[in-house]
Amino acid sequence: MADAFSSSSEIVILRVSDVTVKKNTPEDKLEEFYQIRKTCEFIKEHNFKKVALQFPDELLVDSVAVAEEIERNSQVKTYILGDTSYGSCCVDGVAAEHVGADCIVHYGGACLSPSRRLPVRYVFEKRRLDVDTCSSSFRDLHPDPETHVVLLYDVNYHHAVGDLLARLSLEYPNLVASELVMEGDQNKPRLSEDQQVVCQFGRRFVLKSGTTLTDYRMFYVGQEGATLRNFMMTWNRCSFCSFDPDSSTGRAESVNVNRALMKRYYAIERAKDAGVVGILVGTLGVADYLAVIQQLKEAVHRAGKKSYLLAVGKPNVPKLANFLEIDVFVLVACPENSLLDSGEFFKPVLTPFEMEVACNRKREWSEEYVTDFRCLLPGGQSHVPLSDQQEEEEDETDVSLITGALRSQNLNRDPAEPSSGSSVVLRNQTLTVANTNSAACFLAGRSWRGLEPKLGETPVVKAVEGRRGIAIAYEEEGTS
Repeated sequence: MADAFSSSSEIVILRVSDVTVKKNTPEDKLEEFYQIRKTCEFIKEHNFKKVALQFPDELLVDSVAVAEEIERNSQVKTYILGDTSYGSCCVDGVAAEHVGADCIVHYGGACLSPSRRLPVRYVFEKRRLDVDTCSSSFRDLHPDPETHVVLLYDVNYHHAVGDLLARLSLEYPNLVASELVMEGDQNKPRLSEDQQVVCQFGRRFVLKSGTTLTDYRMFYVGQEGATLRNFMMTWNRCSFCSFDPDSSTGRAESVNVNRALMKRYYAIERAKDAGVVGILVGTLGVADYLAVIQQLKEAVHRAGKKSYLLAVGKPNVPKLANFLEIDVFVLVACPENSLLDSGEFFKPVLTPFEMEVACNRKREWSEEYVTDFRCLLPGGQSHVPLSDQQEEEEDETDVSLITGALRSQNLNRDPAEPSSGSSVVLRNQTLTVANTNSAACFLAGRSWRGLEPKLGETPVVKAVEGRRGIAIAYEEEGTS
């Protein structure tokens, strides 16, 4: 009967885990894969003395060899950055500043979010792409040569896009290829009067004259993951096809984007019912992250909710489960890391855009979906100003789609200060700070509220020698 409730200890000891270990890249291939010569030229051109080399987990096996080559060819001091504070796709400028680095060389996949801390050079992986198979799959998915198609790709296949275009551009005159836009890139395409340029997520492409983005289909080269999901959520009115270079298969993406958007809308409804909001700092390197945090705090406050700023590193279920008083979380991160699957978490995790929909009356839920929080700031293409004070005073009541109860955005707002003389209120020794639907009320209802200092109530005693050993067998306990 014991095995019905717990597994046998022998199973744990005999369990075998399959671990894939990436082999070191041969020395004669280091220059090709990691662009060591161009990196050294970049360092010498700007006269850098300390260089931080940021590697993702899968490329750390080559980090020492690459660092030695760069030091030998450029006479600089290098520092290897591993286990980044947040996502490996973002530039970890904070870790680089800890070692006093002058610049960062970022290896592997990247979200290309702008960083204002240090100069950055990107070195992408040169993953293998079968151009013939990819072009053949493109033709199968787009039999009409007059179809308007935008070619998108993972940054690690940037080196092979030129060959792919050479095979397809003559057959498909309406094919538009995106180009990567690095930080500090000053090259802007020349446009005619009726042409439109789209620049998002480190990609830029120019639409044909007389067309809009909804007239195009999207063809993505890369594995299924955060990058593709980000594109599909943002450009949700376009149909997507993809080609996976690992399996050499192409397919029309059958993921129901509308269903995914409705799941996000459910989280927005949860946020409208929430009284306490936790703002998770998911990046310290993306530009303007402090500005959007301040804007979120203001929007949450005007909606009559309480907000708390939390820095927990990479968010996971155990970390966020410690904050029981938080009703919903909003994650401020790069576009690729902000779309977390809230199904694993005990409380919904929203994006800044979704939180604005819940708190800002002027922003309505529509076909537009924004994953880049910089677009929400003043001057951004999706910025909507917050409601002014007069509109906030007009209380509007609606019905919660989750609980069915009436709710009001101004119901939880702080009461106005009385204009008459002062009044005396007895101090509550148990709860000194009170606010409707705040974390203080939640804390007061707990049976255990943490360690109590009890200043002046604990007698002072001399220090004594403690026990020795480990918890399972202290020395004075003997053996049995």
